[in-house]
Amino acid sequence: MNRTRALAALLCVVALSACDENAVQEITGPEAGARIKFFNFGVNAPGVNFYANDVKFTAISSTSGIESTTGVAYGSVGSGGLYGGIAPGTYTLTGKIAATVDKDLVIATQSGTLENGKAYSYFMSGFYNTTAKTSDGFLVEDAFSPTIDYAMAYVRFVNASSNASPMQLIATSTTTATLVDTIGGVIAYKGAGAFEAVLPGVYNLATRYAATTTNAIARTGVSFVAGRVYTIGARGDMTVTSTTATNRPFLDNTANR
Repeated sequence: MNRTRALAALLCVVALSACDENAVQEITGPEAGARIKFFNFGVNAPGVNFYANDVKFTAISSTSGIESTTGVAYGSVGSGGLYGGIAPGTYTLTGKIAATVDKDLVIATQSGTLENGKAYSYFMSGFYNTTAKTSDGFLVEDAFSPTIDYAMAYVRFVNASSNASPMQLIATSTTTATLVDTIGGVIAYKGAGAFEAVLPGVYNLATRYAATTTNAIARTGVSFVAGRVYTIGARGDMTVTSTTATNRPFLDNTANR
């Protein structure tokens, strides 16, 4: 009995000594590794699963536990908009058809280097070629600051519409008519602006071509919450005039944090 108590006391001492100041985990710095999220903005593209090299990063499970053949549909972001952790390095990023027909056929490919402590977004974009069964794509860094002013929201614009001319994002407050923010500069296809601070609130958004006052794409009633970071992504076919068509020009709002 005495030996058991002595051993227990010794183990407690060892455990406590392992918890000295040198063993405390650092939680204020950036997370180890890189992070990435995936968007299917390829007009008319089928649902896909996204891969980094041979590792699948997005998939949808059915109620039976078997992977769904739906994949990440057009206009959607994989994994519910969450980042996936990934080791730093150079990768081939691909979108592979999720459906039974042409299952796992690669339709979009992009190579890129992911650096430690940084976040990225991969956009499958352009127009899906039904003959060649290919789509376009590009990778951007999500370079928002780890230091956040919790009195502000942060917003940037990404142009993922391949037949759009360079555009600028305009945000107009629905509560203060005089509050109009031009967010970033004029952004060409496959380009991303910097994250900029805006006052929290509800905004009507629009994109405009350079040197024009006419809206190219518009979306009303978008909320920006204090302390959050957002990407507004332009997608769709700029020649479509329908307000309900799936492939119409559209401004997507996805939170980065």
